[in-house]
Amino acid sequence: MRGLRIYAIAYLVFLYAPIFLLPLFAFNDADIIAFPLSGFTTHWFEELTRNAALQAAVRNSLIIAASTAVLSTILGICAARAATMADWPLKRPMMGLIMLPLVLPEIIVAVSLLVVIVQVFGLGLSNATIIAAHTLICMPFSIAVLNGAFQNLDPALEEAALDLGESRWSAFRLVILPLVMPGIISSLLISFTISLDEFIIAFFLSGANPTMPVYIWGLLRFPGQLPVVMAMGTILVALSIILLTIAELMRRRGLKRAGLKDTGGFL
Repeated sequence: MRGLRIYAIAYLVFLYAPIFLLPLFAFNDADIIAFPLSGFTTHWFEELTRNAALQAAVRNSLIIAASTAVLSTILGICAARAATMADWPLKRPMMGLIMLPLVLPEIIVAVSLLVVIVQVFGLGLSNATIIAAHTLICMPFSIAVLNGAFQNLDPALEEAALDLGESRWSAFRLVILPLVMPGIISSLLISFTISLDEFIIAFFLSGANPTMPVYIWGLLRFPGQLPVVMAMGTILVALSIILLTIAELMRRRGLKRAGLKDTGGFL
């Protein structure tokens, strides 16, 4: 048992030590990423506000991430609703195909989509291609979150609304949707975070306007810009932690509203 505990601690240190180094060098008053530290400064964060190209890449990523979050959540609601409402022919194979991007290597997905978009359909690369690809990889995460939200609902609630004269759509809108709203918010936040940080697919499918991760990768070729990358990475890590924490709180709120026991989060 002690050996397992030591292994778990060593694993966590190996996994998160690079993340803890980000803020150290982001606030370090030196161009070189090395110890010992020179002193405290916020100069590299100020550089972020002066870099017009980086700001354009950030805006591009925010538009893509927001669009991806909305689309993947809408499609996730439809899929999770269909999966939990009733049994239908080929339900398991269809849901398995929808969840397949979870286990496929992103490099394979990126190259395949590039060939299909450019060679098969003859389309150009743009934000729309990245949004479509990000929706493809984010939708399984959305379904995984929303499946739990829909499965926790009592079917008698919708049946009671139908008996009282509501249509199926109004029963879904007025009864079901408010009950699964914590799951919807969690899905939006998780999909937004995944899309915002994604690099491989964006690298292959971005056109003339790169996303933020692709632009940051380009900065790595210039050693003098590494502290700026560290500053941007610090902001990204903090934003990801905040969004995922909110998503987890909303998930727990949904379980508490349904009167169910929390058996572990999805984060």
